[in-house]
Amino acid sequence: MTHVRNAFGRRFDVPDTYLNTASIGIPSSEVADAVEDAVRGWRTGAGRPGDFDAAVATARAAWGDLVGVPAGRVATGGSVSALVGLVAGGLPPASRVLVAEGEFTSLTWPFAARGHHLTEVPLARLAERAGEFDAVAVSVVQSADGAVADLAALRAARAAGTRVVLDATQAAGWFAADLSWADAVVGGAYKWLLSPRGVAWLAVHPDLSPPAEAAGWYAADDPWEGVYGLPLRLAPDARALDTSPAWYCHAGAAVALPWLAGLDRAAVHAHCAGLGDALRAGLGMPPAGSAIVAVRTPDAARRLAAAGVAAAVRAGAARLSFHLYNTRADVDRALDALVG
Repeated sequence: MTHVRNAFGRRFDVPDTYLNTASIGIPSSEVADAVEDAVRGWRTGAGRPGDFDAAVATARAAWGDLVGVPAGRVATGGSVSALVGLVAGGLPPASRVLVAEGEFTSLTWPFAARGHHLTEVPLARLAERAGEFDAVAVSVVQSADGAVADLAALRAARAAGTRVVLDATQAAGWFAADLSWADAVVGGAYKWLLSPRGVAWLAVHPDLSPPAEAAGWYAADDPWEGVYGLPLRLAPDARALDTSPAWYCHAGAAVALPWLAGLDRAAVHAHCAGLGDALRAGLGMPPAGSAIVAVRTPDAARRLAAAGVAAAVRAGAARLSFHLYNTRADVDRALDALVG
């Protein structure tokens, strides 16, 4: 059953016991309305291409705020893997890249596809091995089980000369951390950022210069004046890496991201991770400080589904995830299903 929930000053038409934000986030009413308005303009012929430039710029700046960088360091694209591909294309040929075992493939495959040499190690050993490699690529929060990377140790590894590429897709929107020090940070919109699927961003450190392999009209210094003819006229900042934006997706992201960026991030982190740790405590698991919980007890996924709890199955475990619209009542319902 779906009902209205108010969370952090926004309204959500979210299903009861929806614990699957790590798969797809539920937009606030304001976000959904903005997308509907944009689609209505398209349907009625009232929309104009240039109308979306403000939304693209707003979402770009807000995503930069969430990860700690100015808008000029942020490129926008359609998917995480395509943006990671730009970073992978900027490394020297056959670079040695260290990744976590079981890492999400949108982060690892672009490096492998470009001929780099990847080595997998347990997440807990990533930082200690980093100095042996040219680059480390890791999710800030692991998709499969919510494990959190040791960012302080990775920052030290970068200071010692190893490139660090972070995927913030399962972190930005609930996890409070300054990621501006990393060489590259990528992230998608449709999970914790509560926006439509079809938008992703890449924050590039000034020390890194990925090639503009997909340079197109929107990568121009002035997109609307540079759509015909040569020479190449790329933007002077990270916008040179832009691909043509999915307009209606940005219409939603331009509403969701500034709101998220303006919240008390420590309070958001405490809320989401606190619910995750409350579930873990009820299951006899130690706290992990993560909004994502993997439950490996037998029949967990079936029991949750039978109780109407929306979750996912990843890496052989039932994966539950908590966001702003979730409450302790959701934890209790999940516990009733799993141990009641």
